[in-house]
Amino acid sequence: MEYTKKSGFATLVGRPNVGKSTLMNHLIGQKIAITSDKPQTTRNRIQTVYTDERGQIIFLDTPGIHKAKNKLGEYMVSVAEHTLKEVDVILWLVEPTTFIGAGERHIAEQLNRVKTPVILVINKIDTVKNQDEILTFIDAYKDICPFAEIVPVSALRKRNTDVLLEQIFKYLPYGPQYYDEDTVTDQPMRQIAAELIREKALRLLSDEIPHGIAVTIEKMTERENGIIDIDASIVCEKDSHKGIIIGKGGAMLKRIGSAARREIEDMMDTKVNLQLWVKVRREWRDSEIYMKNYGYDGKDI
Repeated sequence: MEYTKKSGFATLVGRPNVGKSTLMNHLIGQKIAITSDKPQTTRNRIQTVYTDERGQIIFLDTPGIHKAKNKLGEYMVSVAEHTLKEVDVILWLVEPTTFIGAGERHIAEQLNRVKTPVILVINKIDTVKNQDEILTFIDAYKDICPFAEIVPVSALRKRNTDVLLEQIFKYLPYGPQYYDEDTVTDQPMRQIAAELIREKALRLLSDEIPHGIAVTIEKMTERENGIIDIDASIVCEKDSHKGIIIGKGGAMLKRIGSAARREIEDMMDTKVNLQLWVKVRREWRDSEIYMKNYGYDGKDI
């Protein structure tokens, strides 16, 4: 059978906080990946699907490749590095700079070990005052890896994202469509709801809580009238963190809950009744048992 459309897998890699999730959300046109100004917000591979008349791109948004500091870190790094070998094209996102630091060099080492075509994506070009400078950034990076293409973009302002899609399709094989046209993600709604709650917690708590929070969905049921009831727990590592997450008179927890509820309602297109609790699980990021309970079990590695 001869296929007329292209279909394949692309992954986004880069140091934490270079805008991988923002880019993926804009390419897909929906809020799927958690975005935050804290590094290492993406913990599991989030698989999203882009379909148009040219074919279908399945995006795997990996956790940032970095040097691991605990068991959660090791899990995230192994997921990211494994993904490089199983996709058709790799998008390496970097910031517009001529300085190539240790983090970038570590990623370049990984990319030079694989045969997969790599597209260098210089993100955040909206922050560059003089656009001619972009050529100096391209020049700084061009010899660190044998890039298939180099594309400057602004994920936030959707600049050049159409060019990027064009370049991705260029490296995909012809083949069957893996998902229906209206499929946007293969993640269960429970997982997306948990990620949205965690995103709001990270954003509203700002720098008050270190990165060690997880969210578990304890219960998710739909009533006859279509309203969805969700019971969720925010898991932190210390009693002092629990107090900060709850806030004075429960104010912070209410803010997190109402912000998350609005986005979950938009995603599910129905009314949502969200109840939040806070639990303390000391050093859960170094416990394989807790990590498995919170969904980081390494099954897809």
